[in-house]
Amino acid sequence: MMAATTTTPAFLTLQDRVAIVTGSSCGIGKAIAINLASLGAKLVINYTSNKEQAELVAKEITSGCVDGIPRAVVVQADVSEPVHVKLLFDEAERVFGSQVHVFVNSASIADSKYHTIANTSVEDFDRIFRFFNSVNLPRNILMLQRGRKPGKTRRWGRIIWLSSSLEGLLKPNIATYTASKAVVETMTKILAKELKGTGITANCVAPGPTATDMFLTGTLPTWEAWQDQGCGSSCWVLG
Repeated sequence: MMAATTTTPAFLTLQDRVAIVTGSSCGIGKAIAINLASLGAKLVINYTSNKEQAELVAKEITSGCVDGIPRAVVVQADVSEPVHVKLLFDEAERVFGSQVHVFVNSASIADSKYHTIANTSVEDFDRIFRFFNSVNLPRNILMLQRGRKPGKTRRWGRIIWLSSSLEGLLKPNIATYTASKAVVETMTKILAKELKGTGITANCVAPGPTATDMFLTGTLPTWEAWQDQGCGSSCWVLG
């Protein structure tokens, strides 16, 4: 189940590629990790606090392996801390004996206070931006592009960042979160150009409202709030 099938086009398989998916113990990150595993990738399942959830994801991935060899490892790391990001890469190489080929940054936090810009505290602003813009991006790229062994240059890599459809909607009362996502999108576009000719691609995905814990528990605007701001069901699919 968790290996690339014979019906999967060859150019879509990730057989034995190593992938890190941040925030992959639940929600969108979990779905991404399971999908990458189904294409043959070996996964680093990252979590911040809920180890049990992360282990369930790893178990689901490994249970479908016909050879019985574990294809997922669970690593606790706060991706806003450079030393923790390094740990993700170190563990991937230690467990799977390979450099990382795919890096998906789906970890996220949200500002649940819904302040206007004028009423947003400096502390809240710094907290949101520190998370999204201090995920040690330059060092991650360096690891993917050159590896960490002298004389070895990477010829294939994929970097995917998750943004948000909020960046295009410009909704009131969630400016800090939205602006941080805009920074991610801008850096990804520039990065994609800078990586030309390296064999590494950089892309950004901006999901709409999705029924994750973050969305359903109120740390992001509710579906009704999206509709109140003119984002009707004709524009978005919840699920």
